Amino acid sequence: MPPEVLARFLPAWHGIGAESSSIDRLADVVFQLQGLALPASVIERDVLSARVRDYRPRLLDELVSMGEVVWAGRGSLGQQDGRVALIHGRLREQLARRPSFFPELYTAAGGGDTDAVLDALWDLVWAGEVTNDTFAPLRAIGGGRSRRPTRPGRPRLPRLTHPRAVGRWSLTADLRAAPPAPTERLHALAGVLLQRHGVLTREAVLAEGTPGGFAGVYPVLRAMEEAGRIRRGYFIEGLGASQFALPGAVDRLRGLREPDGRIVALAATDPANPYGIVIPWLESAGRPARAAGAYVVLESGELKLFLERGGRSLLTFGSVDVGHLAALATAAGAVGKVELLKVDGASIHDSGLQPALREAGFKSSPRGMVLLA
Repeated sequence: MPPEVLARFLPAWHGIGAESSSIDRLADVVFQLQGLALPASVIERDVLSARVRDYRPRLLDELVSMGEVVWAGRGSLGQQDGRVALIHGRLREQLARRPSFFPELYTAAGGGDTDAVLDALWDLVWAGEVTNDTFAPLRAIGGGRSRRPTRPGRPRLPRLTHPRAVGRWSLTADLRAAPPAPTERLHALAGVLLQRHGVLTREAVLAEGTPGGFAGVYPVLRAMEEAGRIRRGYFIEGLGASQFALPGAVDRLRGLREPDGRIVALAATDPANPYGIVIPWLESAGRPARAAGAYVVLESGELKLFLERGGRSLLTFGSVDVGHLAALATAAGAVGKVELLKVDGASIHDSGLQPALREAGFKSSPRGMVLLA
């Protein structure tokens, strides 16, 4: 089957546009995404909201506070963003000590500059060593630091209720079970990858930065195939012979052989978007990338639009109509104001897309076209 079939399959496999809005649906979504490092800025705004209808932050907070979900940092992306992985499981009973609120941590650090202590805490967060019992601090990091003005000659009191400091903090090591045996760990990893991708390829494994790469999980996948638990085959053309899939995924993949006309807008970093990982980016006048804040629009699995991070440049692939632009406007509008200046490397004023953009909700501006949230 051609790669476009995989691009039709993945949004369906991930339940993009699902009708359910329950906390159970969110728990299922986290189970499928667990362990995958995603930019904190897109997890709720783009990834979870695409899978849970009318997503509300309190749902994730509830799962975190119950111990059903733990989040852990996977590296900083500048001062206002970073990669975060969600981990699913009942882990709270394994706590060896009581979690601490920030005032306790501040006192233990000897007081002083509140921001310095908070920055030190977040260094540990991005290193994956510290987590919190709410997702609220991650929502606050995009606002940057906030220092209250003080009157001359009057000492500034420590601000211990900064949005980045709320909730109870814990060491992630205290929330995890004892490390499993290597074989057990590889079997669990293979299961997680199969649940996430449905059809697992070498490219998908490498893109996740899996320790040991594809060679590390290959023996386990082969053993699972020999046991009849998964299937091996050349399901997608051009992706090599080492493709493994869950039986249900193969049936679903075959059911999507024909174009379905479905238009889907996704964050470029969403695992339901295969472009830039499993499927190479198509030739264009720009340089599309899987960056936080960038978006793609697919129709029947074919790439139609790419909006770069910041929303100033749009790349088109083949014929584009109002339906594609409307889907893009709905997704990108969640970020806030989008001011589009270029289309395919040229000024938007020289583009024939202006009428369709207006119909999709964009307004003319002196420099280009603007979409307001």
